[in-house]
Amino acid sequence: MSGILGEHLGRDLVVFLFAVAGGITLSGIIANLYRLAAKKPQSKAGTALHYAVMAFAGPTVLLGNATRSYRKEGCSNFAYVIAVALASYWAFVLGMGILTVYGVIK
Repeated sequence: MSGILGEHLGRDLVVFLFAVAGGITLSGIIANLYRLAAKKPQSKAGTALHYAVMAFAGPTVLLGNATRSYRKEGCSNFAYVIAVALASYWAFVLGMGILTVYGVIK
């Protein structure tokens, strides 16, 4: 065991943080491109596309809405922490998908 955290725990923590950061980045890029390109969905196909995009853009949208509500005092501290935790986990899952694709391609 080297260092305070040990070599495995330190590496796992870096991978976790990298995955969360990558997931938030991917989510932000997709959310902003969708906001630029799309309008409010009018058809069933548009609604289906909206939900498909939100599967990837969700963490950014959730964090944005939760932060806006928290600043206006529209939600409690606990609700905000739960929203941030959920968005972080969602971003982690997206980031692990990115790392998996990178591992397959490499």
